Amino acid sequence: MIALALTRRPAAGPALPSLLWVLMLALIGLLQSAPTQAQFRIDVSGVGASQYPIAVAGFRSDLRVPVDIAAVIRSDLSRSGVFRMTEGPAQLSENETPNFADLRSKGADAVVGGSIARLADGRYDVRYRLNDVAKAAEIIAESVVTSEADLRFAAHRIADAIFRKLTGEPGIFATRIAFVSRQGARYRLNIADWDGDNIQVALTSPEPIISPAWSPDGARLAYVSFETRKPAVYVHSLATGQRQVVANFKGSNSSPAWSPDGQTLAVTLTRDGGSQLYLVPASGGDARRISMSAGIDTEPSFAPDGRSLYFTSDRGGAPQIYRMSVPGGETSRVTFNGTYNVSARASPDGSKLTYLSRRNGRYLVVLRDLASGNETVLSEQGTEESPSFAPNSKWVLYATNIGGRDYLVSASTDGKVKQRLSAGPVDIREPTWGPFPK
Repeated sequence: MIALALTRRPAAGPALPSLLWVLMLALIGLLQSAPTQAQFRIDVSGVGASQYPIAVAGFRSDLRVPVDIAAVIRSDLSRSGVFRMTEGPAQLSENETPNFADLRSKGADAVVGGSIARLADGRYDVRYRLNDVAKAAEIIAESVVTSEADLRFAAHRIADAIFRKLTGEPGIFATRIAFVSRQGARYRLNIADWDGDNIQVALTSPEPIISPAWSPDGARLAYVSFETRKPAVYVHSLATGQRQVVANFKGSNSSPAWSPDGQTLAVTLTRDGGSQLYLVPASGGDARRISMSAGIDTEPSFAPDGRSLYFTSDRGGAPQIYRMSVPGGETSRVTFNGTYNVSARASPDGSKLTYLSRRNGRYLVVLRDLASGNETVLSEQGTEESPSFAPNSKWVLYATNIGGRDYLVSASTDGKVKQRLSAGPVDIREPTWGPFPK
């Protein structure tokens, strides 16, 4: 059995002068309602092209454990759309031999069981085993040692290990999302598990917070705060809560995007007049201008290799997405379908681009294959905003409004599965998906 010590990572349009301010003011306007804090309800629709039948038994323990490890694992696997839960034993430890004949008769291809024990130092030893039902053979056997506070995180990590072993691809169950909400007169920058549970507030402010962006190591968030009554870019350490202003130049400072090495932020500044793109050290310092157009250049986002970035510009007469080499140079237009395409984000594997496209007056999330140029519309409401990729490039997270209520939606890139997170009357906006945990 492999033993792992588990520690959670730190928790916590229109004509322009204009494209920049329309985007920013629209986001602020959308945050002006809903006086309560988010408590998510999850609805999942659709399934994958094929589903792997698996049984997850309850984990044996003599303790009253505050987290149902098996239930979290079941939830993660079933919400992925890739697995179908089958009936299994009520409880099964990692040392017990399953009744493989009974499991086969119920259609299971794999079974998971485990146990939970408390160590002398107060931590928990979570052991589990994944068995192949057809072969009656062990696939994985591991021990995860974790604190009580991180039991749910441990369950996500176990689900990730099972997902990778059975599909050959990394799972995203231990990843986190960030989003902005408003309670009374206070704005909140929130961090939550991928499924919207375990919400923690990283920052509260009496002024709007917009455009959160995860650092590549998941330890920091960059965002725009209006706390000084003008937009400035901050970098926030989630472990310590320390914040640093990295862009507070004359005029507007907005749209932070991390370079893949975590050393640099691309930002939009108006310090020299119109909105243009700049690079600024993530630790603070002077900004270097990299775009030189007569139009409005905004919403930068690095390609995974860090040698180019995507951005929104109206230099051709209407907002479209362009690509520029870094540190400034050759620029090419990327989008031609429609007259309004904004908010581009590249997939971590570099194969796809997601962005917002206005079509027949509706704002939709579009997925573009960069090799073929083929486009797929992932959303349908027409009120979408802020698309971003999961770190495995297989899911896209965005915000939408349905019937006057706000939702966060994570959709599989094949369009077959959607996970919708709702929080009653709470206004929730600007979601962004974090990286794989370290």
